[in-house]
Amino acid sequence: MSSVRLRKEIKRRGKDPTAHTPEIILNNFTTRLGHSVGRMFASLFPHNPQFIGRQVATFHNQRDYIFFRFHRYIFKSEKKVGIQELGPRFTLKLRSLQKGTFDSKYGEYEWVHKPREMDTSRRKFHL
Repeated sequence: MSSVRLRKEIKRRGKDPTAHTPEIILNNFTTRLGHSVGRMFASLFPHNPQFIGRQVATFHNQRDYIFFRFHRYIFKSEKKVGIQELGPRFTLKLRSLQKGTFDSKYGEYEWVHKPREMDTSRRKFHL
């Protein structure tokens, strides 16, 4: 986890988030590993978003980094929509994905990031 900005540190943020369940946007999780990670993030939130709250949690995958943002959308007119960032905001980098339940000693890994081998090409991404 890096680039952590809490709600109070974000400039021009909206009012406090409400208790409504947000919509989830999973952006650019296209590989087989990306689908697994995207489903894991989607399972963190209930599957029945409350659209009245107009809140959106976004997980965006770009160059094997996962960016998280939490917004509220505002209808300015019938055709224009604006967004307010509610916070927090942070960036994640996947180090490993373990099969089944977490077991650090005997767990079986589905995917492990190997920096010396995997970071040599700037064109190949795994997520």
